[in-house]
Amino acid sequence: MLNRVVLVGRLTRDPELKYTPNGIAVASITLAVNRPFSNQQGNREADFINVVIWRKQAENVANYLRKGSLAGIDGRLQTRNYENNEGKKVFITEVVADTVQFLETKGAGGGNQGGGGEYYNNPNPNSNQGQGGYPNNQNQNQNNYGRSNQSFSDDPFASDGKPIDISDDDLPF
Repeated sequence: MLNRVVLVGRLTRDPELKYTPNGIAVASITLAVNRPFSNQQGNREADFINVVIWRKQAENVANYLRKGSLAGIDGRLQTRNYENNEGKKVFITEVVADTVQFLETKGAGGGNQGGGGEYYNNPNPNSNQGQGGYPNNQNQNQNNYGRSNQSFSDDPFASDGKPIDISDDDLPF
C-alpha cells in the first residue's frame, strides 16, 4: 500500500498551534496549491488543503511561517470523522505532514499581501534579537575569521557591462 502526498504552496492563514493534554504540540495550516491548468476564463485556480503538523516541527512552523509563506509538505493523507452537535457524522480529509520545508529565505516575498517576508521583522527594535528571532551578532563587523563581512545586498552577479567567462568544466551539468 502507498499513501504519499507532496505539496508546495502558500499558507492561507497564520499557523494555529495547540497542545494536547499530554503536552504534544500540534499545528494546523491551510495550504493553497495552484492547479496546473487554467479555467475557461484563463484564470488559475487553487486547491486549499488542510495540513496537520506534530511535535517540534509544529512549533517551528508556528514560530517561523506566516500567512503567505511558501512551504513544501511531505506526508500522508488521512481521514477521520466525528459526530457534530446536530448528531450528523462529519468526515474530514487532511494531510498529516512528515516533513515541512520552508521554501523562502527570510527576506523573500510571500509575506502578507506580497509584503516580502514581514513575518521576519523584529517587533521590538530594542531587544537583542535580529531578524527571524535570531540573536543579534554582538560582533557584526567581523566574521569567524576576523575579516570584515561583505554586505549580502551586494550582488556578485550584477551586470557591470562585461561578459561573464564560465568554462564548461565549471558547469554542474
